[in-house]
Amino acid sequence: MRRLSVSRDRIRIVLTESIHPRAVQALRDAGYVNIETLAGAPNEDTLRRLLAEAHILGIRSQTKLSAQAIAAARRLFCIGCFCIGTNHVDADAAKRKGIPVFNAPYANTRSVAELVVGEIVMLMRRVPEKSALAHQGIWRKTATGAHEVRGRTLGIVGYGHIGSQLSVLAEAIGMRVRYFDIIDKLALGNATPVRSLGELLAHADVVSLHVPDTTATRGMIGAAEIAQMRAGAILINAARGSVVDIDALAAALSDGRIAGAAVDVFPREPGSGDERLTTPLQGLPNVILTPHVGGSTEEAQANIGVEVADKLVTYSDNGSTAGAVNFVEVALPVQQGVTRFLHIHRNVPGVLTRVNQVFSQRELNIAAQYLRTDSEVGYMVSDIDGRLEEGRGIRRELEAIEGTIRSRFLY
Repeated sequence: MRRLSVSRDRIRIVLTESIHPRAVQALRDAGYVNIETLAGAPNEDTLRRLLAEAHILGIRSQTKLSAQAIAAARRLFCIGCFCIGTNHVDADAAKRKGIPVFNAPYANTRSVAELVVGEIVMLMRRVPEKSALAHQGIWRKTATGAHEVRGRTLGIVGYGHIGSQLSVLAEAIGMRVRYFDIIDKLALGNATPVRSLGELLAHADVVSLHVPDTTATRGMIGAAEIAQMRAGAILINAARGSVVDIDALAAALSDGRIAGAAVDVFPREPGSGDERLTTPLQGLPNVILTPHVGGSTEEAQANIGVEVADKLVTYSDNGSTAGAVNFVEVALPVQQGVTRFLHIHRNVPGVLTRVNQVFSQRELNIAAQYLRTDSEVGYMVSDIDGRLEEGRGIRRELEAIEGTIRSRFLY
């Protein structure tokens, strides 16, 4: 069993927001036993208390980590976002403090795609409005405006992991698939790429959005784009709330220009279950509203739990930063017969030389060394022959080097 600068039984892990039990089990199986779990997102005071002692923090989308919160975390050395997005974490502030942030970008792919398929069928059959009437005791049995999805054209904006998975499922129920992406992507099945967003909007019976939140995608579906859609088309947003102009969509739904919509994400989402959702889409009979549950299945949460827990364990045990969203990625081999020193520093000249002087002055042999930098931060990993009992003394010397952010050792 490898030893760490801080032993596993002393490494304090805090998991908020009812992270799936599979994550806890994965951490325990790896030898981490000092784990505190919270059912909900902590308030500011509770979060400050937790961060004062935590070495590893696991959160979901409701826990916000500001630069101020991260700055106050004295012992924290990595963060796990047990979700897809990381916008609720000041990742740049974490990087500057030498804290990699990990997430699970693809673990909910199937769950989101399945939800979208279900919404397509429900909206094409006008189920939401008929269900609402039936709840009121009104029997509105009619085929008017209800259609099979077979033979209809699905336009996918963003042909990444979710978009391509949706493409496969949609073809399986007989839909024709067109997709638009700013990067050339290999088509799956019989899906066909189009040259522009406008071309896709003009030909699709259903438009489904699967793009990240970037400066290029914010507001990409506004009044002008909705006007380009086919009359009676359906719009689905399971991407990010910033992508669609909600007021323009509500207007198009109200005047019948758009036949229906399903929205799982919103420009401003409640911070907790106690806060009300407010949107102009509420009360419209041809709209499905869901509270950001695209990836909220037991299966997806279990997959996310295992994936993120494994990344946290790998970084803590091994130093590998593969999969970090804010850090240079270094994929490291399992160390054998060496003591591994991890040195995170500001990217300034001379650090490599001074780190190696620490080893050479002690006549220590470097078995392997790895260095990656970006414009701000460098990450250097040095494997020194043998299991050194003087590891803590060497670490203190490394931390004394000007520009050092943090240092750890393990063997």
